[in-house]
Amino acid sequence: MNKISKEKKQQIVLVFIGASIVIAILWMLVIKMQSEKLAGIQKKTIEMQEKVGKAESLLKKSAEIEATLDTETKALEDIEETMASGDIYLWLINMFNHFNDEKKIAVADFPREISGDVGLLPKFPYKAVVFPIKGTGFYHDIGRFLAKFENSFPYMRIQNLELAPAGKSDRDDAEKLTVKFEIVALVKPNDK
Repeated sequence: MNKISKEKKQQIVLVFIGASIVIAILWMLVIKMQSEKLAGIQKKTIEMQEKVGKAESLLKKSAEIEATLDTETKALEDIEETMASGDIYLWLINMFNHFNDEKKIAVADFPREISGDVGLLPKFPYKAVVFPIKGTGFYHDIGRFLAKFENSFPYMRIQNLELAPAGKSDRDDAEKLTVKFEIVALVKPNDK
């Protein structure tokens, strides 16, 4: 066997080199591409398994989510029961007099409300009414009233607050202030 001609040795080497080149080309074109596709498929499989796991955990929590939804719906209905509805002007007078039971702020009259859209979010189910209020009271009484009012009604806010001296000549009323503000209240929707 040692007696292979030089030509034959060269042919064997060339065949070996050619076979190596063909194997390398096959590796690059077929096997490497297939392994990259397989890695992509494995990555997608892991992502889908994570999504399925999240969906299954949400399904397990569905009773808890439903209970939370029921609780929040009940809380919203309770709040809506105290919202403005029907004759809004009468509702304001009753609500304000009930809330201002100590009569710390004296209101001369209640002007009619101004209706409009809330403008916070598109398709917001509530309308808004603005009540301009003008009254008199002492500085600390006005502050307590405003704080208590805004903390008591989550669906109302006070805006455009103005304070000015009342201009009374009595010594007891010398520290009174004239207060002007607007109460913005959400109105209960009629379609419920």
